Amino acid sequence: MTDYYERDSGLSHQRVNPMEEPRFTGIQTFMRCPLVTDLDLLDIALVGVPYDGAVTNRSGARHGPQAIRQASAMMRSIHHVHRINPYELSRVGDVGDVQFSSMYDHAAVVADITAQYSRLAQAGVMPLSAGGDHSVTYPILKAFAADNPVALVHIDAHTDTWDEFSGSKFMHGTPFRRACEDGLIDPRRTIQIGIRGAQNTAEGWDYSLEQGMRVVFMEEFSQLGVAKVVAEARSIVGNHPTYISFDVDGLDPVFAPGTGTPEVGGLSTLEALSLLRGCRGLNLIGGDVVEVAPSYDPSGNTALVGATLMYEILCLLSESRHQRIG
Repeated sequence: MTDYYERDSGLSHQRVNPMEEPRFTGIQTFMRCPLVTDLDLLDIALVGVPYDGAVTNRSGARHGPQAIRQASAMMRSIHHVHRINPYELSRVGDVGDVQFSSMYDHAAVVADITAQYSRLAQAGVMPLSAGGDHSVTYPILKAFAADNPVALVHIDAHTDTWDEFSGSKFMHGTPFRRACEDGLIDPRRTIQIGIRGAQNTAEGWDYSLEQGMRVVFMEEFSQLGVAKVVAEARSIVGNHPTYISFDVDGLDPVFAPGTGTPEVGGLSTLEALSLLRGCRGLNLIGGDVVEVAPSYDPSGNTALVGATLMYEILCLLSESRHQRIG
């Protein structure tokens, strides 16, 4: 795959591999991957979804993809634990951001995201996305799970299974209720990890439990530990096609303050990385990292966390795809 990443540098007319160039050089793309417009050249697409018109609290996640792109220059090729090099196993490229025809119209936003991800699905390209608020996961699933419901590993402080908020059924607290209602996810093959924080209604918690989703509240996570939660997640999803959705507010705000709805008492970054690494070998079809709102974290750490989580998921997706075709 080395030649795929080598590009003419332009000014010097020398062939360079951006992965090996200094971190502060080059045009910003996710993880320094090539910007690709021809889907036939891709196995895995890195996509930005700069939309936060469905938040209930602090806005700013529309700037998440841009900040994650910049921070992702720190990512390198070979994983230090399992030694996966995702770029050797798959052709990975940045396809840019979703384009919106009317970003103040919720229905139009859903249609735009669904249509653009449907093109990836039709081309057989796996998506790895950077939000944006968590509402964007629903139309992504509409594109990739329209025919058969998928299993879901969902890491978050919130179940995101409310019915509506202020009269709207499309917002960042409802994506998995909509996905469940539409038959996009199998609730009995769904696990939600890291749930916590007081609510004014138990509606979301109750809905998830009533539908058969496994809800691991943070207190239970602390008692069980990462290994047991990973074992249960693997048992729940089995070999079913599985999507991973990671909301950065699943992390304690000590580690990721740059998000719209922070909740104290969450996962550490090491616990989060361990959870993702525990998903190795699952039959994965895609994933996302959402709710990075960089303006609330001047240090840039939340964006770096988001980029690192994306890299971890990229390794999983690339190996999963390679195992299916190999």
